[in-house]
Formats: sequence, C-alpha cells, structure tokens
Amino acid sequence: MNKKQKFIIQGLSGKKILAGRVCINGAKNSALKAMAASILFEGEVILNNIPNTEDIHTMKDILIDLGAKVEWLNDDPSKKTIKINTKNINKTDIDINLATTMRASVVLTGPMLARFGKVSFPAPGGCVIGARPIDLFIEGYKKMGATVTLKNNLYHIEAPRGLQGVEINFNKISVGGTETLMMASTLANGVTILKNCAKEPEIVNVAEWLNVCGANIKGVGTETITIEGNGGELLKCKKEYTAIPDRIEAGSFLILGALSAEKLYIDNCRPDHLEKTIELLREAGVQISIEKKKINSEEDENELNQNKTIVVTNDSARPDFRFKFFNVETYEYPGFPTDLQSPIVTFLTQSEGESTVVEKIFEGRFKYVKDFVAMGADITMIDQNQILIKGPTPLKELVTKELSAHDIRAGFAMVLAALIGKGKFVINSVHLIDRGYEKLEERLGAIGADIKRV
Repeated sequence: MNKKQKFIIQGLSGKKILAGRVCINGAKNSALKAMAASILFEGEVILNNIPNTEDIHTMKDILIDLGAKVEWLNDDPSKKTIKINTKNINKTDIDINLATTMRASVVLTGPMLARFGKVSFPAPGGCVIGARPIDLFIEGYKKMGATVTLKNNLYHIEAPRGLQGVEINFNKISVGGTETLMMASTLANGVTILKNCAKEPEIVNVAEWLNVCGANIKGVGTETITIEGNGGELLKCKKEYTAIPDRIEAGSFLILGALSAEKLYIDNCRPDHLEKTIELLREAGVQISIEKKKINSEEDENELNQNKTIVVTNDSARPDFRFKFFNVETYEYPGFPTDLQSPIVTFLTQSEGESTVVEKIFEGRFKYVKDFVAMGADITMIDQNQILIKGPTPLKELVTKELSAHDIRAGFAMVLAALIGKGKFVINSVHLIDRGYEKLEERLGAIGADIKRV
C-alpha cells in the first residue's frame, strides 16, 4: 500500500463522452467474509470471483500471519481465485497492525472463537466514517458463554467449553454483527437465534455456501436467522465459493455513467440488488435499461441467471436536459445504501432543484462535503447527518488545493466530481480508494477518462 500515490484527472467539463463497458468484480464485502469463514473448515477451500483490492490483500496477510496458507491460483490475482487452507493455524492473536487498518478484520473473531475457543484482537480500524462500536460482538459472545477482558487496548475472548446456542436480539441492525455471530454459531453447541438481523445479499451469499458445506442456517435474508450448531465439528468444502457481483461497485459506475457517459455497459451485475438506486435515478431522468446475460447450459441458468448488464444512455439529442432532484435517506438493505451516499451527492450537485440527503447509518460521513464546496457545489450542512444541495452547479479546478479521498466511497465520489468538473484535479490518499475499487484508473481510462496515477 503506497499512501503517497495520487490521481491526476482532466475534467470533462460536464460533457457526456465516456463510452464502453466495465465489468463488475466480485463483492468485496462478501469475499472478505468468505475468507474469514475459511477458518471454520477442515482442509482447503476454493474461493472464486475474488476482487484484487487492498482489503483482500490485508485479509490474506492476516490469515497467513495466523498460520494459514493462502495463495492466488497460478500466482496471478487477476485470475480471481484464491485457495485457503487453515489446517495449520498456530496462533489466536490477530495481528494488531493489520487489524487496525481494516474494520472487517473483526469478523475473524467469530470463526476463531468457534474453532479454537479463544481469540484476541484490537479495536478494528479502516475508514473513519463513524464509531462503529463493537459492543454487539462483545455482548453476543458473552451471551454465548465466552469471557471477555480488555487489557492494553486488546480484547481477549475465551470460550474453553465452546460457544453455546442462545437467543440474541440485536439492539440495532448490524451487518458485521449479523455475519460474525452467524459464523460463530455454526460450530456452537445447540441452536442460536439471531433477531433484528441485517439482510444484505453479501450475508446470504456466504450463508448459502456454508449450508452446502454442512452448516445449518435458516432464515438468512430475513430479520430472524436460526443456526443449529454442530458442536464444534469443522465444515467440509463440498462446493467452491463464488462471490456475488459487487452491488456498490455497480452502483458507483451506474452513477458515473449517468453523469459522464454517452453510453455505458455495466456487465456482470445484479440489478435486483440495486433496486432503490435504479428507481431514484430513473425518476431523475436517467435512461437505464437491463440486458440479461446469455447462458449456455442449465448449470449456467442456475448459477448466472441473475447476472445481467445495466446500460446507461445519455441521448445527445437532449443537450439541455437537466436531471430532476430527489431526496434520499440511507437505510439498511434493501434501502438506499450508505456506501453510495457520497456518489449520489455528486449526482445531485448536477440536478435541477433542492435535494436533501440524510445519513442514517454512520455519523460523520459528510467529511468530503468541504471539498465539494471548494469546487463550487452549493451544499449546506443542516446537521452532522443531513445536508441540503442546490443544483445544478459546475465544479471547477482548485488551483491551490488538492482533493482528498476521505474513505473508500468518498474517494470514488471525488474521482467522479473531478471527471465531470472543469480543469485538472489532484486527488490524494488514493490508497483508500484501492481498498474497494480494483485498478480504477485503468478501468476508467479504458472508457475514455483522462486519469493517471502518480
């Protein structure tokens, strides 16, 4: 990870001239959890459609530090397949330096505790977009019979007799809490019932694979998940895992296409995972159509019938057309995703009228707004979780200031703002963007963007 790298982008001055195809990678937030789940298995597992992003490499390094063997098949990350064998894990202390760079590292605690009866870890790190308390994890483990101590900023959790099945009612919906305690419960003694669960497709993706391999998880994708633990017996990989397409990456490129493309094909995506985003953009006047992927066999039908292409078209016969404003609030799935909040704000700066955006998931996720205002956007902070946008406003070059990628998604929003702006833009901290978007400058360059990494 090189924290000194920057993007230099020549803006399109509002012209919609990008064109071509982008292929959506596997979902980072599914792949990371499948990698963590490999600890629950006896022997090796094969994971397919794994994105070559910084977060994936961090998870790989954590697993290797624990004693696992992790390798990209053919030694080529572009092949998108990872083989993991956790048979020889010889420690239960998650590396402090690695864990504090990525919040998703906390999901390792569930599989580690379930298999080895103990684990230690620091407060997880990553993007600075809210406190994201880990109380849900800690209280869940305590209810399942574990003891938790905090010493020198490290959590030490032990369950020498194994985790016990219990009923856990989350006091707030938590993706991390749902998937971590779900994985921990697969090897527990007895039945665990999780209530007020998150419903994200990424959780479903991992749970369905675990079920094929011997887990007994019911109700995933609903508010209540029931897991019948197998008393500590490790799972056996009866089927290779394949990550679903990344809905946040697809949504990011969908918004990019609406603002800057003449015609953009977004391949290998799941429109059914983006229904709220597509609905809002269509209401604003974005021309969106969906093409179904061609299939060759019944097996393809079963596996790929939901992988489609989204086509975004901007009609050159409508040069004076303005997108209509809309209001949006972020919610847990299937609501509008918090990870698309900053890209949609970029879109709304170019829409006609006044829009409000309310952040319901994380506090402090509007840090990027000051950069947008410096570029010329008319955005007012109503409070720390709500903004008012008046548009459209042209975005202009900053002669004496560089833009900053405050987190993964705000970083993409900055790239998007620079692309539609006038002049040349410099964006620093692009290592944060690399955590969630693979080779972004290459993919944007392939569809006509003037962007380079320095």
